[in-house]
Amino acid sequence: MKADLANGHLTVGRVAQLAEVGVPTLRFYERAGLLPKPSRNASNYRLYDDEAVQRVRFIRRAQQLGFTLNEVKELLGLRVAATTSCADVRQRAEAKVLDVQARIRSLQRMNRALAKLASECGKRRSQRSCPILDYLEGNL
Repeated sequence: MKADLANGHLTVGRVAQLAEVGVPTLRFYERAGLLPKPSRNASNYRLYDDEAVQRVRFIRRAQQLGFTLNEVKELLGLRVAATTSCADVRQRAEAKVLDVQARIRSLQRMNRALAKLASECGKRRSQRSCPILDYLEGNL
């Protein structure tokens, strides 16, 4: 990556390429406070240090594990805090596991309800009545 540096900095396009995200994603992360505002060169181009690539990769991996942007911000804070212990991070991971399990249960309930409504469609003889639409309209 050091070969990509121009005077110690990477362009926004190069950071996006190395981190495998789009340029709008980098700008979004900046606005959300997840990525520090980069310095700018004389031509007003954004210039990032190589830590930006690692930080964006960290953010993306955390999102893939289901962490919200606010939770990612907390994790980033833990990443740089000298007093952070593995137990601090584990506590957040365990809370996320519980959250994911609750979402899975909710999705399973939705799945059962939708499957039941869809199976009712095949039982109806009238083309005018649709159990799914009836349910959504509050008629079931």
